[in-house]
Amino acid sequence: MKTPIFLSLFLFLLLSPTPSHACTSAIVTGKVTSDGRPLLWKHRDTGQEQNRIEFITNGLYNFIALVDSPEPLGEAWIGTNQTGFSIMNTASYNIKDDNIKEMDHEGKLMFRALTICKTLSDFEFFLDTLKRPIRVEANFGVIDAHGGAAYYEVNNHSYTKLDVNDPKIAPLGYLIVTNFSYTGRFNDGMGYIRQQTAYELFAKEAPKCAITPLWIAQEASRSFYHSLLGIDLKKTDLLNSGTGWFIDQDFIPRKSTSASVIIQGVKVGEDPVMTTMWTMLGYPPATVMIPLWVAAGAQQPSILLSSVSSPNAQLCEWAIALKNRSFSIDRGNGYRYFNWPTIYNRHGSGYMQQLKPIEERIYQFFLPKIEQWRATNKIDLKDLSQSYSAITEWIVQKYKEI
Repeated sequence: MKTPIFLSLFLFLLLSPTPSHACTSAIVTGKVTSDGRPLLWKHRDTGQEQNRIEFITNGLYNFIALVDSPEPLGEAWIGTNQTGFSIMNTASYNIKDDNIKEMDHEGKLMFRALTICKTLSDFEFFLDTLKRPIRVEANFGVIDAHGGAAYYEVNNHSYTKLDVNDPKIAPLGYLIVTNFSYTGRFNDGMGYIRQQTAYELFAKEAPKCAITPLWIAQEASRSFYHSLLGIDLKKTDLLNSGTGWFIDQDFIPRKSTSASVIIQGVKVGEDPVMTTMWTMLGYPPATVMIPLWVAAGAQQPSILLSSVSSPNAQLCEWAIALKNRSFSIDRGNGYRYFNWPTIYNRHGSGYMQQLKPIEERIYQFFLPKIEQWRATNKIDLKDLSQSYSAITEWIVQKYKEI
């Protein structure tokens, strides 16, 4: 008796291993954004679900970065410094060409780059002068305040630059990268389905030259479209078909997603101080996006930082608590399934639906302020501090309601 093809696919998904470091990312040039400014997106999947934001001052340049909460400082997973130099990475699984065992120095490399690099040329010099083996197998995405935008596919001994401004390399005005390198071993690596999903999503918006941080947050970071299965859970009423449970495999947001960050760069000639790090801390469907700037220094929103009582950020804790409502089966293979109606349903009571209005309120609240600050090339720190206090109250109240 033949197994139905749909069941066969699900059995394959259940038995397939999932790398603990598997991210979805994009560099979007100003050619296809709504305001002509580049965007650097990292949707982070990792075995460490606790993240927070840190302001770092122990190098040539100050910077803000996403870091793992339990770990000592020294690794960064996406960040931007006072010069507008911004960097992130995705793990690659098809460019390592040696048997070196000690690896996974990507976070250390990015932390160091943020302290000393101002331009893509600086980063290339940094890579050229690193001691070999570099102890990484990764794709590093970088933008700067001088129009630079590129991916670097890096292994222990060499790297390849993919210039996203080059129409021969990125004819669509953007590149999407997951967990394989374009110049690596063909059909090896991971993340092909997620990459196809992201390309299909971006292909609908990019021709309009309308991509914004909010669009990426709501339509990519929180997309439950699956390009291989050809389904979109937001358009499927699982309350009337099936039990409401679905397998957590190859969607862009997954149980392993610990944050999603979009760094909005500046146009050539603008002050790098306006580089904005739009940050979703924790599982994206269960959190909200908040804009951050290096100029705020240590006065970032308190719910994104550690506290005297905990190394973890409050917002990340809340997002994990909501996520656990959806991933509530621990026994057997139950951890591979999520309850979709708790996230999104026809009644509008899923936590992603409840959080959407507050996120849009925050976004619209900051837009006129950002335009005003851009006009003067100066962030009003008093206004920013008061704004952070206000939105923190909104966020706290919303999570209490949920």
